[in-house]
Amino acid sequence: MENKLDLKALLDYIDPAFLDYQEWLNVGMALRYEGYTASDWEEWSKRDGQRYHPGECFKKWTTFEGSGITGATITQMAKDNGWEPHRSSEDERELSWDDEISGNDDYVVIDKNWIEGMEISEPTIWNPVKELTTYLETLFEASENVGYVVSTWQNDEGKHLPTKGNWDRTAGELIQALNESDGDIGAVLGDYNPEAGAWIRFNPLDGKGVKNENVTEYRYALVESDTMDLEKQNAIMRELELPIAALVYSGKKSIHAIVKIDAANYDEYRKRVDYLYNVCKKNGLNIDNQNRNPSRLSRMPGVERNGKKQFIIDTNIGKANWEEWENWIEDVNDDLPDPESLTDFWEHMPELAPPLIEGVLRQGHKMLMAGPSKAGKSFALIELSIAIAEGAKWIGWQCTQGKVLYVNLELDRASALHRFKDVYHALGLQPNNIDNIDIWNLRGKSVPMDKLAPKLIRRAQKKNYIAVIIDPIYKVLTGDENSADQMAHFTNQFDKIATELGSSVIYCHHHSKGTQGNKKSMDRASGSGVFARDPDALIDLVELEITDELRKQQEGAVMAEMYSKAIQQANFDYFDEHVGLDDQQSVTQMNTHAKRVLNPERLQQVELEITKAVESIRVRSAWRVEGTLREYPKFSPVNMWFQYPVHKVDDTGFLKDIEPEGEQPPWKKNFNKKKSPQEKKKEQNESLEIAYESCTIDGTVTLEALSEFMGVTPKTVRNRIKNHGGFWITNGEVGRKPDK
Repeated sequence: MENKLDLKALLDYIDPAFLDYQEWLNVGMALRYEGYTASDWEEWSKRDGQRYHPGECFKKWTTFEGSGITGATITQMAKDNGWEPHRSSEDERELSWDDEISGNDDYVVIDKNWIEGMEISEPTIWNPVKELTTYLETLFEASENVGYVVSTWQNDEGKHLPTKGNWDRTAGELIQALNESDGDIGAVLGDYNPEAGAWIRFNPLDGKGVKNENVTEYRYALVESDTMDLEKQNAIMRELELPIAALVYSGKKSIHAIVKIDAANYDEYRKRVDYLYNVCKKNGLNIDNQNRNPSRLSRMPGVERNGKKQFIIDTNIGKANWEEWENWIEDVNDDLPDPESLTDFWEHMPELAPPLIEGVLRQGHKMLMAGPSKAGKSFALIELSIAIAEGAKWIGWQCTQGKVLYVNLELDRASALHRFKDVYHALGLQPNNIDNIDIWNLRGKSVPMDKLAPKLIRRAQKKNYIAVIIDPIYKVLTGDENSADQMAHFTNQFDKIATELGSSVIYCHHHSKGTQGNKKSMDRASGSGVFARDPDALIDLVELEITDELRKQQEGAVMAEMYSKAIQQANFDYFDEHVGLDDQQSVTQMNTHAKRVLNPERLQQVELEITKAVESIRVRSAWRVEGTLREYPKFSPVNMWFQYPVHKVDDTGFLKDIEPEGEQPPWKKNFNKKKSPQEKKKEQNESLEIAYESCTIDGTVTLEALSEFMGVTPKTVRNRIKNHGGFWITNGEVGRKPDK
């Protein structure tokens, strides 16, 4: 297991008592997959004394073959519970595909490197009864049952461990008995072992036992660290303003902070304790992860342990309650700027971001290009990449020159590189600045956008890109594109990229189904309206209807023009004297003139060029570019031709009066036809195939991963796999059947 993490060490961060049954099984499956033994799983499972059954792990072990659950499952669980991987020379190595930006500054309140320790002093007057009664009065209502332990047993190493203890008396009964004990707490609780000390449970019980299920109020949690100086523990807990009900010295090497959680139920308790522990760890407090249980024992104040006193350091310090503390933590770390007064800037306004695309988009802002599949959107974005690299025009708009990153999610590497070269040639541009273009080829390796964004940022931070182009976004799209909430989370990733890199983010998306000519530009993109409203500039492509009559008219104009140029080049005097304006509009007349002026070889060459030009006209499509802009006034529609592999603006005005597809009078519009079963099945199969390809980045594709990616239930994914016929599913793992 060389160069692999020690998963047994990571299990120290995972408490089986906090896992549901499936999560517990997943740990076992992961251990088997990574070559560990059933004994390793068994030993860890013993920590859940409530549900542990001897021999159960060995019985289930043999059923785990081929589960597909890897050690990554344990690694993630450990991370969720505070484990952080050790990294050496992090900034000096190249990032691997799975590296992410972890956001290590979240919830950091104090600088752990500069905090000064706070000394702890023993009570000058030792009053055991007062210590314990103060603790009980602070934490419990008089009618609540209290669990405590004074008896111990010794393990094989000779360590004193607590028994289950007592839980049959209320706080009020204990306080009354202690006050009447004449200072002898042993007369009330029973004599304790002065080598071991005594323990008490900080949450009230139902009087029937001491397990989690016997806890009646999820009021407190224990924060303890036994690997740090006592003074530093004390200082950090106070600087964090933890809502501490009681701060107790354990009599050895740790402080026990009984923190107010005030959870309504067990699930909320778990979430709040996870949050609490995460904040503590982020701020340098090395938490003991075994203390999460609400029925956990803590050190009882008022007793002695191996010659040292267990005593209350303080009570009711920090924030008043959980809600106040959590709000304070969130406010400190919200990274939001403070409100500004307009009067401070009225005479000295900040400079606007410089343009990236003149009149359309500023640097550091976002742009969406939307259009149907046949619009050549990828070619248009390659054209934009080249225009930025060379400082040239794009669809008639001047671009600022600079470095650009093109994130290719769809084409294989060779095809992507060839496309750039083909577009350069078709545009007639010299590749003088191709070093300004970086291409990140991720076909077959795409991940959801929230995971891709930090990886992209890390790779791009020192490149000084002024634009990042992501093509296409459906490869990194997760969830339901019609959900505003899910798509808002998705588009927020573009904000992160733009903010972190200071570059524009440009991406493309497809139109919704059906004709688009009768819609506004911002309503054509498929899915939630978030797509159209989120970017600072929306560039939309809609196809123009070119009838056969119009196409023939254009073919004739091009043919006549090419004959005209050839004649002028061969004999300008003849052209000036014999070719009138009416002749110049007629293909037949121009052909007659050409035969008179051009020699047979030249005539044959011109007719060959005309044939090629006519063929290119017949296969090209016409498009209208419209837009919605946030920073600039609305621009007039731009008409252009898509003549593979580039778009060319129509400078002739030929397309000006042509209507987009679907922009007919209401009485001409076709009613939407109901999709046939075959059409529905085709769409579902395509959706499944896209999801499967996108999920292969994690190696094994699981039913759960497909369900999350597609935004449907696992049951729906199973049905679609069955209907598709090209995939198999076993124990939650999904694979593609070999081609026959």
